[in-house]
Amino acid sequence: MVNVLNQGWDLSVKSRKFNFDWKFLKEDRSDAFKIDTDDSDWRILDLPHDWSIEGPFKEEYASSTGYLPGGVGWYRKSFLIPDHVKGKKVSIQFDGVYKNSEVWINEQFLGKRPYGYSSFNYDITPYLNFDSRENVIAVKVDHSDFADSRWYPGSGIYRNVFINITDKVHIKPYGIFVTTPTISSSEAEIHIQTIIRNDHNHKAEIQIEHQVRDATGKEIISTLSEQVIQGKDEKEFSNSIILNQPILWSTETPYLYKVETRVIKEGEVIDTEITTLGIRSFHFDVNSGFYLNGENLKMKGVCIHHDAGCLGAAVPDKVWHRRLQLLKQAGVNAIRMSHNPPSPELLDMCDSYGFLVQDEAFDEWEYPKNKWVEGWNKGEPSLDGYASDFTEWAEIDLRDMILRDRNHPSIVFWSIGNEIDYPNDPYSHPILGERYKADKPEAKGMGEIAKRLVKVVKQYDPTRPVTAALASVIMSNETEFPDALDVVGYNYQEFLYHEDHEKYPNRVIYGSENGRNHNVWLAVENNDFISGQFIWTGIDYLGEARGWPLRHATPGMLDLAGFKKPLYYFKQSQWSDTDMVHIGLTSIKEDNHDEVNWDHEVFCRWNGNEGETERVACCTNCPEVDLLLNGESVGVKKQEDYPGGTIYWDIPYSNGTLKAVGKRNGNITCTHELKTAGEPTKLHLLVDTKSLKADRQDVAHVEVNILDQDNNLVYEADNEIYCTIDGPGEIIGLECSNPESHQDYKAKSRKAYHGKLLIYVKATDQPGTITLKTTSGHLESSFVEIEVK
Repeated sequence: MVNVLNQGWDLSVKSRKFNFDWKFLKEDRSDAFKIDTDDSDWRILDLPHDWSIEGPFKEEYASSTGYLPGGVGWYRKSFLIPDHVKGKKVSIQFDGVYKNSEVWINEQFLGKRPYGYSSFNYDITPYLNFDSRENVIAVKVDHSDFADSRWYPGSGIYRNVFINITDKVHIKPYGIFVTTPTISSSEAEIHIQTIIRNDHNHKAEIQIEHQVRDATGKEIISTLSEQVIQGKDEKEFSNSIILNQPILWSTETPYLYKVETRVIKEGEVIDTEITTLGIRSFHFDVNSGFYLNGENLKMKGVCIHHDAGCLGAAVPDKVWHRRLQLLKQAGVNAIRMSHNPPSPELLDMCDSYGFLVQDEAFDEWEYPKNKWVEGWNKGEPSLDGYASDFTEWAEIDLRDMILRDRNHPSIVFWSIGNEIDYPNDPYSHPILGERYKADKPEAKGMGEIAKRLVKVVKQYDPTRPVTAALASVIMSNETEFPDALDVVGYNYQEFLYHEDHEKYPNRVIYGSENGRNHNVWLAVENNDFISGQFIWTGIDYLGEARGWPLRHATPGMLDLAGFKKPLYYFKQSQWSDTDMVHIGLTSIKEDNHDEVNWDHEVFCRWNGNEGETERVACCTNCPEVDLLLNGESVGVKKQEDYPGGTIYWDIPYSNGTLKAVGKRNGNITCTHELKTAGEPTKLHLLVDTKSLKADRQDVAHVEVNILDQDNNLVYEADNEIYCTIDGPGEIIGLECSNPESHQDYKAKSRKAYHGKLLIYVKATDQPGTITLKTTSGHLESSFVEIEVK
């Protein structure tokens, strides 16, 4: 299959996705880069693509990476370039290939990129064929060392690919940097740095125009300058514009401008680039924390990994939109991209939703960390991973992350590493006492590396602070590591907040990774000098499994399907300004009688044995809650009487309806109820959209609920659900979120978990009606229809 970049392609559009109709083979072929290689029996697919998620799950693989395979794969694509592209500069851009990618065009080797999370591009102009002659691009991906990560990384070309066509005088890739050095209530200075590259042999006389547009696209101010650039040279140009009465970007009102940069030669626009602009100011204060636009703000943050359960690492945009919307509803205002650069599209969404972002580069430096194969702290770990490439590639990968991401207003700090100082994994120091291991690398070496990495960050973005997430602050304090940082992240070390605040009076401290209980949040809320926290995690993720049969980690507010877990509501009660109340059942502990753990010990159901005492746990941000059982109050309780953050009642069980009523100033502001469920009798489908675009990318989420005859969710139901689809769409994944499920992720059936299942449906490029039907044994079936337009 040959893809044609046809005559109708408007060359004023410099960047087009290059995702469709690739050929894929999961094996190593030494001749696969050659033009005449027979690929007629290779699989045809669209990118992004992750082959690891296709399985199978096997205990022989690594617990750290979710018991899924790695291997070697090849991608090939044939295409034609029309003659009118001659004289232009053509490049190919990859936003993420995991990992060790090698790229050829027409048998010409373009380069290798070991790190699986970096975006990179190659100039393919010198090697292109025209005059209806075919071009062949080939990509080898080597993830044969499958136990190379502490979480699931995926395998393959799992992010977007673009073809970029420009004039030989053009804006260098990532060559625009927009900052706002001065902001007041009346005006903002917009400073624009633009690097122009001239690939002609002769000089070029050009004009550079910058137009600032508001959120509707209307031009509100512009500037134009005359410039000269010599042949075979590149040059940076700077311009400033004063914008009156700016609308500021914030977490509550994330207003976005656009800066359109145009390069003009002899009256013709030869290159254009649009840069998102959020006008905001921020700083960290050592005693009073974080400020956004002059207002003190606590970061209510979550850490997230990049997979989406059954979709693996190749996550459609719609899936991230749904997840971010749910996190925003819980009161989350900050996200830590753990522990690698995310997709550019995810950062775009954070800009538009108003999340504060920590963009993170690495999980390990020059020495490898343990990647557990048999289970957490079990057996012999693998030592494969990025450490083998760090010395050669770290500064390049860090540079490219900064250049790619620095125009995102959501990003407020850069992280150069996560838990690099984990005790004895790999570094050690005598301060660890009995735990000290003299055969491990000396911790003092971290300081020099940190300083070197910070220098790279500052070279390409001097406007933002640099951080790192420290796992052993006690050990790092004996080195120059913390002093190299602008702000210092503490992972699970709230006990050191006060001591270190006094001992290091110039150190800005925040919680870079934290547990989820109430006291951990109080350490932020009750200490002005702590800027915020990032709990582990916002969403469950594949890998970092405790041991077979568990295949994924479960600390999230949302599960793998993006369904809300009890923890979601608990964090919402701490973080949201909108009144809410939520109840569930939990056990009564003999020790720590008042302790309630929303992580894994609260269940949102009302089923039990008549007359037996049950503990009803309640989280709320209302001052008081009335609990009613079958319409009768069992007691009003006040939040202030429960310092652990959870109200509870111990009451005798009775079938029926349990209802919590949140009150403020005597008025009912919110409610939540649970009903006793009977036997499962039917399936019920909920779809998040009635229509999809016929673009081979748009995705719908279809939620399957198993209900009883009275339409109550049957929490314990785990029936096998079978799916069929007709029309212009395909099922790209079924997710039940059960940590012990090893069913084939590409099958068209799956067991429910907690009475639910999620189906991902993707549109083709044809209009029509998708009909999705679900069946399960004797249960009443259900279907939905989705229009594709």
